Amino acid sequence: MPVNVSIKRVTPDLSVRLLELSRRTFFDAFAHLNNPADMEAFASKAFTLQSFDQQLANPDSYFFFAMIDGEPAGYIKLNHNNAQTEFQHADALEVERIYVSKGYQGQQIGKQLIEFAIQTAIDAKCTYIWLGVWEHNAGAIRFYQNKGFSIFDKHKFMLGQDEQTDLLMRKELV
Repeated sequence: MPVNVSIKRVTPDLSVRLLELSRRTFFDAFAHLNNPADMEAFASKAFTLQSFDQQLANPDSYFFFAMIDGEPAGYIKLNHNNAQTEFQHADALEVERIYVSKGYQGQQIGKQLIEFAIQTAIDAKCTYIWLGVWEHNAGAIRFYQNKGFSIFDKHKFMLGQDEQTDLLMRKELV
């Protein structure tokens, strides 16, 4: 059943809360599909307070919580300009991360977050929005295709010692 969420910009004073949500949702999504040592090796670098403080301080990166009853049910990270992990086109917006907590899945929160991202890109007069998704995440790939994204490339992603492939998807906006 869909719920309406309020989308709230994450401020630096919420970095610990963002870090906890990020780590939990990442492990919920991928731990059962990957080697625990690779998950921990990745997490030891990616999920640190210092890393999140740096990301929140970047003027071209934006985190937003999907809030339900005052609690974050999920989050999204958007990157402009040089904050984009690849390409770094001024007329593009990257969705670097989008996650919904396990207990809130199936309520169209991800749909509301991606629609927020698309509208943010339109408002910023971007010509396209793009993201990377693990090639084995068929559900996410279908979700993005249903939102008008198509595969245009791929890149390698290191999860610990495991070299994985992310499909790069984009949606044209003009």
